[in-house]
Amino acid sequence: MRLSRSLSITSLSGLPLWEEESLDVQDLLLFEVSWEVTNKVGGIYTVIQTKAKITVDEWGENYIMMGPYYEHNFKTQVEKCEPPNQAIKAAMDSLINNGCQLTDQLQDKPNVIAHFHEWQAGTGLVLSRSRKIPLATVFTTHATLLGRYLCAGNADFYNNLDKFNIDQEAGERQIYHRYCLERAAVHCAHVFTTVSQITAVEANHMLHRQPDVVTPNGLNVRKFSAMHEFQNLHSMNKAKIQEFVRGHFYGHLDFNLEKTLFFFIAGRYEFSNKGADLFLESLSRLNYLLRVQKSDVTVVVFFIMPAKTNNFNVESLKGQAVRKQLWDTAQSVKEKFGKRLYESLLRGEIPDMSKILDRDDFTIMKRAIYATQRHSFPPVTTHNMLDDSTDPILSNIRRIGLFNGRNDRVKIVFHPEFLSSTSPLLPMDYEEFVRGCHLGVFPSYYEPWGYTPGECTVMGIPSVTTNLSGFGCFMEEHVSDPSEYGIYIVDRRFRSADESCNQLTQFMFSFCQQSRRQRIIQRNRTERLSDLLDWRYLGRFYMHARHLALSRSFPGKFKMDHLNLAPVSLSHSLRCTLMQSFSSITDNGNMIDCCTP
Repeated sequence: MRLSRSLSITSLSGLPLWEEESLDVQDLLLFEVSWEVTNKVGGIYTVIQTKAKITVDEWGENYIMMGPYYEHNFKTQVEKCEPPNQAIKAAMDSLINNGCQLTDQLQDKPNVIAHFHEWQAGTGLVLSRSRKIPLATVFTTHATLLGRYLCAGNADFYNNLDKFNIDQEAGERQIYHRYCLERAAVHCAHVFTTVSQITAVEANHMLHRQPDVVTPNGLNVRKFSAMHEFQNLHSMNKAKIQEFVRGHFYGHLDFNLEKTLFFFIAGRYEFSNKGADLFLESLSRLNYLLRVQKSDVTVVVFFIMPAKTNNFNVESLKGQAVRKQLWDTAQSVKEKFGKRLYESLLRGEIPDMSKILDRDDFTIMKRAIYATQRHSFPPVTTHNMLDDSTDPILSNIRRIGLFNGRNDRVKIVFHPEFLSSTSPLLPMDYEEFVRGCHLGVFPSYYEPWGYTPGECTVMGIPSVTTNLSGFGCFMEEHVSDPSEYGIYIVDRRFRSADESCNQLTQFMFSFCQQSRRQRIIQRNRTERLSDLLDWRYLGRFYMHARHLALSRSFPGKFKMDHLNLAPVSLSHSLRCTLMQSFSSITDNGNMIDCCTP
């Protein structure tokens, strides 16, 4: 029996019962090193940026990030200041004066934790250990280097994890030197962590070390005092997307925008890894179902994936210009109409509607209508692509024949550039755009975590993910029926590609059949899951990794012998805090204690 309101969330396993004990960080320093500190390349940037607040709350000025120096990033993302710690200042002075011949400035207080992210930062970890510098080291891999390459090459990765000849595969892909650096960093670190259980399995095979701690990625969750506030944000931003659609599809706007749903996929342009191939095939099947069912619902699908372009295409710019011209014309005629109506009412007369608009007004409107005539289909991409003939998305659009025709119930807009509020086409930043959409679709084959569905969740937007993504596995583990709360999980691990495609198609088709009220209720439910992704809770996994690294590096000063390091549940008090906004009901409607161990 399906309950109208049900949610069963298990405790976040993996932490020992030590949360009451905290480190005295006064005599400690924490360095976090990554190529993506103030340098956005992928999801690691978001991890470090969003985690910064809770880390600063714990460590204060004893927390230092290290990353590459890029002039533009330095000017726009950080403020120049003097190092607050004298040891750091002395070390930097030494670097400035003597190059890399750094003298030991820590003297008798070598209580330093250095946390390195990914293989690009691994050199520092390996050299620190080989030179016996007294550091407690943590290494986090967000995705194994070879795993990403193998999946991008369409290998049957997860069914053959134990069969790959790792050295040979890395050599054939000419990444052996990087793979060796990554593996050395993993084995040199006092503590090795990954971002999800599925990546932990992968790392065990690819890098030959079982992670000590799994550190799920969190977000800074913004909670609203009233539920209707984030629903209002959805309506406001949906209206902005509708304005873009009016311009992009001018001349073919024969569908009802009030019955139009906006789906999107976003991220790095990794066609197979991100599941764009599966998504496009599912859209073709969805289009067929909607046409056969004679549905009055239209789906506009956005692909937000940066690719090589040489600017906006003329048709896309023209569409927005035509829309603006129509708006200006309508406003001009409306102003004349309103003035004449006002004057007629002042005279105490009911206006003659056939005379309230003169011939010039009708001429202006006819010209405006003529300007909207279009003899070609609305473009499927907003930019001029440099590799149009070989681009994977465009090639597959040609294969499935979704060209934004009048009979198509699924329309496609490929925006090969990150969103910006200064864009002349779609002037919205990413958060505004996500809030305005109805469904995010991320059917990834290789996704160690997956921030995009997580971002949808905290904004109250339903999303599709897979059981091959860290996020999808996390939700399957902690939520009894994710689909009831707007998290649709496609099985890409134990089903064939065709079966997974049909499952995704059915998810989207069922979503299209929901009423507006049902979608509002589902958005409320989705937003309720946001506490699960809050760094206030998930940050404790990073705390545990640091504790563990100190105990292994400086066993005389930091002991964890009395702790049970095997994965156990969170304490009763923390679980109660986590579960405050959730409830679970039995079949007879009685409340049960979600925090019962």
